[in-house]
Amino acid sequence: MAKEIDRIVEQVGGIILGKELQIRLALACLLARGHLLIEDIPGVGKTTLAHALATSLGLSFQRIQFTSDLLPADILGVSIYNRDSGTFQFHPGPIFTQVVLADEVNRATPKAQSALLEAMEEHQVTIEGETRRLPMPFFVIATQNPSYQVGTFPLPESQLDRFLMRIRLGYPDADAERALLQGQDRRDLLERLGACLRAEELASLQHDAQQVHVAPALLDYVQALVNHTRSSAEYVSGLSPRAALALVHAARAWALMEKRGHVVPEDVQAVLPGVVGHRLTPAGEAGRVSGADAAQHLIRQVAIP
Repeated sequence: MAKEIDRIVEQVGGIILGKELQIRLALACLLARGHLLIEDIPGVGKTTLAHALATSLGLSFQRIQFTSDLLPADILGVSIYNRDSGTFQFHPGPIFTQVVLADEVNRATPKAQSALLEAMEEHQVTIEGETRRLPMPFFVIATQNPSYQVGTFPLPESQLDRFLMRIRLGYPDADAERALLQGQDRRDLLERLGACLRAEELASLQHDAQQVHVAPALLDYVQALVNHTRSSAEYVSGLSPRAALALVHAARAWALMEKRGHVVPEDVQAVLPGVVGHRLTPAGEAGRVSGADAAQHLIRQVAIP
């Protein structure tokens, strides 16, 4: 399956230029069966990346534009009275698909944001007293604008914690931007993308990621990282057990992409900023430091056993 992974990275990299690291992190997140949050200013390719990933993985795809007047029923669906049958008929919302793009998720109110909580955690939704399962695999890829921009509602910690990973794209370098300016329209390129995997191949890759060996010494390292955030006064609160699990799952997926059958400390360090950057809040004067920078500081503070 290594060739398929490389082909996906190459294909998506032809759309999002000069961002191979971010593409590989996003793919590792999905192989670890996690949800992905992409945060950055408008116009750097967040939505395009989500669309390219869904197409390359061969998954059904729905886009929800989050706005201030969005209601939970617009996401989950609603029952409408059928006069012919004399009963209410449920019309599923866009959440009933394999990849949901929650575009500009922090432009919706907390009430609308909360409609994603059960779906992301339990892969099901409860509507009008009835629980309905979602398709498998099920991923949420959300994009959000920086909180300082007008018209945003910050995501609560419980919502942020549902995302296995958060990444930022940033500006392209000069060469990538020149190629972008001289190249074809990204929308035209997206329309020509094909699937690099079948659904059963993706399921096999996810299973392989779970089987990657994690040695006891590697778990010691993960626990040392987590315990440092809990005991240090540098952070408002420490990392949760869910964060520790996310770190292990993401490191396994990264090792698989690196064509290894076991996890090494460098795998943990590669995914750590994406996994813990949105879960760590530096305390005091360091509160202005970004989560990703706090994660890099954590790597420097904790020695590899």
